[in-house]
Amino acid sequence: MKRNLAIILAAVLLSGLTAFFVTKSVLSQAQKNGQNGEGQTVKTVNLSLSDYPDFTYAAENTVDAVVFVQVTVKSRAQLNNPFFEFFFGEQYKDQMERLQQGSGSGVIIRPDGYIVTNNHVVADATEIKVVLNNNKTYPATVIGTDPATDVALIKIEAEESLPAIEFADSDELRLGEWVLAIGSPLGKELQSTITAGIVSAKGRSMPNYTGEFKIESFIQTDAAVNPGNSGGALVNKAGLLVGINTAIVSTTGSYAGYSFAVPSNIVHKIVSDLIDYGSVKRAKLGVSMSAITPEMAKEKNIKSLEGAYVHEVAPGSAAERAGVKPGDVIVGIDDTAINTPAALQEKVNSYRPGDTITLKVNRGGETLNLQCTFTEEPSSPITRS
Repeated sequence: MKRNLAIILAAVLLSGLTAFFVTKSVLSQAQKNGQNGEGQTVKTVNLSLSDYPDFTYAAENTVDAVVFVQVTVKSRAQLNNPFFEFFFGEQYKDQMERLQQGSGSGVIIRPDGYIVTNNHVVADATEIKVVLNNNKTYPATVIGTDPATDVALIKIEAEESLPAIEFADSDELRLGEWVLAIGSPLGKELQSTITAGIVSAKGRSMPNYTGEFKIESFIQTDAAVNPGNSGGALVNKAGLLVGINTAIVSTTGSYAGYSFAVPSNIVHKIVSDLIDYGSVKRAKLGVSMSAITPEMAKEKNIKSLEGAYVHEVAPGSAAERAGVKPGDVIVGIDDTAINTPAALQEKVNSYRPGDTITLKVNRGGETLNLQCTFTEEPSSPITRS
């Protein structure tokens, strides 16, 4: 009797365990298939810390290569003293000079002391000092500047080999990719500040109110950048240089959510020219262009809004010799698609005089491949749109 009771209890226990494991297996499989026990669709979220972006490698391997740049600029003081004006005349107002201090950031790109910064950081400076992250200070000399891209190259003579940041291919940047901005916002007290953000847009340009020739195809990010960050580094998660922080858009003069960097491909070409040739060897296409608006597309029967619309072609220019005509839409250079005038400007600026490329244009609905060889000679002046 007791033996039969034990057998019955064992059978019940075994059945219960079997039912438990079968139910658990079914629920587990249902969750893997995106359903809960009631057959409803569910989403699984992995909150493991290992899946969050880790910026420690990029930060630790680049922060020592970003420097504080201090400049001294002489300016004339405007003094209004009636006593001196009575004896010396109106010209007295322009006789007094004063020294002004300015600052920015810079990026060491070679161990022998070559540093990239912004042209507006060192423009008109009578003295430049560079402060490393270890607080060592060195005088710097200007190797060359390029106001069109707001890039400048300076150099220090240090007794040791310096940490440097390697250039990345900025064309490979993707929207939404994480980036770090490193520099000295608001002065020396905040040297080596690191902020994080994402690539918000590429190929951005800003209004040019001065009328000066500008080459602008900025990387836009939401990494916090303030005036002292000018000339500092924008790096990716691998610790590679993707841009030089240059400007912000703000109604207050401080960071308001938008910052802009010169792409590393432009910077690399500029500094290479300055080191190798002493000046920038800039290719010239010789066209006046604009973006395509919906109204323009309707009026001129253009099927796509992508590309750069050619209004004028300069006589004797590389574009004219290649066969480009007013009304053409430039949509590509070699294997690179051109969606905006800023993108065309950036791509052309990556070449030197003598380089030959394939220019892809749409003309009357037909795509043409034109061989174009860049020259350095200035084209005839034409009105820019």
